Amino acid sequence: MSDTVTTDAIDEILTRMAKTEGALLPILHAIQAVEGYVPAEVVPRIADALNVSRAEVHGVISYYHHFRQKPAGKVVVQICRAEACQAVGGDAFAQEAVKALGCDFHETTKDGAITLEPVYCLGHCACGPSAMINDNVHARMTIDRLKTLVERARSQA
Repeated sequence: MSDTVTTDAIDEILTRMAKTEGALLPILHAIQAVEGYVPAEVVPRIADALNVSRAEVHGVISYYHHFRQKPAGKVVVQICRAEACQAVGGDAFAQEAVKALGCDFHETTKDGAITLEPVYCLGHCACGPSAMINDNVHARMTIDRLKTLVERARSQA
């Protein structure tokens, strides 16, 4: 974290939020909004600000799938892994997506362009399988449609 603006932003987040009850999750969300992930270097600062252990902060970060511990790709593909999507071919779609994108869940492609993440419900249960690509939800996904949407997102990134 050599960027002064980022350090200043994190200092401001910790100063503003540390004294509120239940501050850990809001602080993590705010830091991820600034950084795109929660850098390991800020874990000790968060722990000190909240008077909790580094292990507790790390445990929360690693428990919730939403928090990233590494920067994400320019295109973030989230595939619903919940039961409703599984019931309409979601498992096969997820396996095809891993092959087509060239990375597994919780990973980013070697070129840093695409990050693949599982999610557990995108709210389109009646029309799965569903995926979200850079905050845009798509229903009734097929692998061909996924490839098209990802290429479009890559060209716009």
